[in-house]
Amino acid sequence: MADLNSLQDLGAANVAETSAPVHVQKLDAHGRAYATGKRKDAVARVWVKPGSGKITVNDKNYVDYFARPVLQMVLQQPIVAASRDGQFDIVVTVAGGGLSGQAGAVRHGISRALTYYEPGLRSVLKKGGFLTRDSRTVERKKYGRAKARRSFQFSKR
Repeated sequence: MADLNSLQDLGAANVAETSAPVHVQKLDAHGRAYATGKRKDAVARVWVKPGSGKITVNDKNYVDYFARPVLQMVLQQPIVAASRDGQFDIVVTVAGGGLSGQAGAVRHGISRALTYYEPGLRSVLKKGGFLTRDSRTVERKKYGRAKARRSFQFSKR
């Protein structure tokens, strides 16, 4: 670090060091962007590469894996928001949790992988709230309770 002899030197040094982070493209040897998405207890590993728009989840088509239309819509939200429908092939492996948590994890992973492939999409996806990890998890069961908060049925006799 440079010699600081006065307060002006210190102020100039701080301004130079605290610039906005520059987001660069992160690709592996095969030209794919990789990201991990999480939601509840589900963890999704996502690979994004240019292609025809095919989405594969655990070696199945995403329509077959996520049968409910709501979950299919959740999965496609970041792609539609970034207006990249049909431009990327996405391969996902997801484990843990239930189907709803897995769909949220895949959505989170797709969003992160898209920003690694195209850093320009970051502002659009961040505005939509797709890059934020939903930190809500199941509350633990307490002793002396039927569930986390529910008490046993009260009886006078």
